[in-house]
Amino acid sequence: MSKSTGCCQGFLHYVFDYETPKTLIIPSIRVGFVFRFTQFLVLLYVVGYVCVVQKAYQETDSVISTVTTKVKGFAFTNISDMEPRFWDVVDYNIPPQGDGSFFVLTNVVMTPGQTQSRCAELPNPSTTCEDDCDCVEGYNDPRGNGIRTGLCENYSSIVKTCEVLSWCPLEIDTKLPKRALLAEAENFTVLIKNSITYPKFNFHKRNILSHINSTYLKTCEFNRKTDPDCPIFRLKHIVSEAGEDFQDMAVKGGVLGILIDWSCNLDWWGRKCYPKYTFRRLDNKHPDNNVAPGYNFRFAKYYRTAEGEEAGKFGIVPTIVNLGAALSFLSLVPMVADWFMLTCMKKRDLYSRQKSTYLVEESEVESVRHVLSYFAL
Repeated sequence: MSKSTGCCQGFLHYVFDYETPKTLIIPSIRVGFVFRFTQFLVLLYVVGYVCVVQKAYQETDSVISTVTTKVKGFAFTNISDMEPRFWDVVDYNIPPQGDGSFFVLTNVVMTPGQTQSRCAELPNPSTTCEDDCDCVEGYNDPRGNGIRTGLCENYSSIVKTCEVLSWCPLEIDTKLPKRALLAEAENFTVLIKNSITYPKFNFHKRNILSHINSTYLKTCEFNRKTDPDCPIFRLKHIVSEAGEDFQDMAVKGGVLGILIDWSCNLDWWGRKCYPKYTFRRLDNKHPDNNVAPGYNFRFAKYYRTAEGEEAGKFGIVPTIVNLGAALSFLSLVPMVADWFMLTCMKKRDLYSRQKSTYLVEESEVESVRHVLSYFAL
């Protein structure tokens, strides 16, 4: 046989020889323990974390949500600065409804008898004056209360300020009552109607559940322990669950968020999709930084947010993908066991020799035997 022919056959054997796995049974408890324990860890991760916790076999979809509200309640006020008055929802729900929000009036600074006329501006470093030269006629200070007339007038017996054209007498909103005017607003209620849709799954639901009827709505009130399905909330309880006191908050106002959590599992064997409500105060209430505290209707919006979560439902594509990933993890287990067997065991040399076997065809074996016999003679 020529040298070139031998090289060609060697190359063909290198390219086309078929390798097949060989099963070698090792009667070793230690190797078997490592193998099974590694299998157990992989299965625990795939089944316990990937499937149960992460639900990686599911498809997901984002929620489309709409929210409407209706506030109800009545109050009666009888104070010295104003006539006795009956308040209903038209009076205190201003504006009636915003984009996913509602507003409830709790306190009022009354400035009765205002007319468009001229009066001395409220005193501050930019409005105090000594004579008319300190007041520029026609000057409009955005932080003031009107347009200056050019005159310096007595605000009190000891202070003079620039005169302005405005609604007089001017409003003094720093003298707030210690108790809110509409303290009874803590007993007002709000009906929250929230509808959600998961378009990918053609799934629709609302927070007024199927077992709720009109009779039930007339008497129910949300309670986290005794009646968590009722969509009617008492304002006092909303503020309380946000960690605040309603009467303290009502004096200067505040902003509260009502979060509606829809974490839905739409698998047919365990369908679960119910709203969960949480409440929190959204405006700043830091004891060391109380500048411009509370809420003022003229400069802010009272709002409530409704957040949705992604819903999950069984899907064949993510299931196959994650099943394939699990099988690939399991295929690594024999490699771990082989590494342990060929590295850490005392008989690793024996295992190494038995791990791989080169198959010699029967005719070639006979040729080898004849050759050996020839040299033995």
